[in-house]
Amino acid sequence: MKKIILSLLCFSLLIGCKQKTQEESTKDFVDDVKAALADNGRVDLNSLQWTREPGGFEVKGDTILITTAPHTDLWQRTYYHFQNDNAPVLQMKTREKFFSFVMKTDFTQSHQRFDQCGIVMYLDSENWLKGSVEYENDEFQHLGSVVTNKGYSDWATTAIPADVKTMWYRFSRREDDYCIECSTNGDDFSQMRVCHMYAGADEISFGIYACSPEESSFTAVFSDMKITKCAWKAHDGQQPDEY
Repeated sequence: MKKIILSLLCFSLLIGCKQKTQEESTKDFVDDVKAALADNGRVDLNSLQWTREPGGFEVKGDTILITTAPHTDLWQRTYYHFQNDNAPVLQMKTREKFFSFVMKTDFTQSHQRFDQCGIVMYLDSENWLKGSVEYENDEFQHLGSVVTNKGYSDWATTAIPADVKTMWYRFSRREDDYCIECSTNGDDFSQMRVCHMYAGADEISFGIYACSPEESSFTAVFSDMKITKCAWKAHDGQQPDEY
């Protein structure tokens, strides 16, 4: 009988410790989206965390400069059959289910094929998405997005003139669905991609990235970062199917 009582007591203590640890974890978690919304959308650049640091970077006021290293990229398997997972990524974290993140990129210095910079949500090596402009040649470049779910990437692109040197992006979340939009002026946004992220239902990390897949290096400039209420409105057409 004493052994049973002792076992029950130990079990209760174990459950209590686990609940306390979970409560402390929740209490200690700093939600960067909540913090930004409470500060009129301002993103605290000092709160962002590197998943991987670049060859060089600098924070100047509300601007971040990232200098890429050669042979850095993000891609998983599809078509090319290689796995590249070494691009520098600077992110914030959140558990908020509805919000938008806006920022501006300047890639004037890009000059080698596939030089790129843009917006990213990097969860782990096999689950992430990104939107960017990739340099191609002196005539055109590729505005596109990549979604990687469960270890396989896709790539959707459109050609744009090579003289475009800045681009705005807006990343929006509605629970575990996501939208990437782009703009040349920061006001009028066009949809690039709507997607579902299987690993993106709870806590996520998102932010900026830059890389140079070939023998190249350039400095990408990121500015005008802000968090807003979700600008990606709820669907008002066909109603969901009933299961």
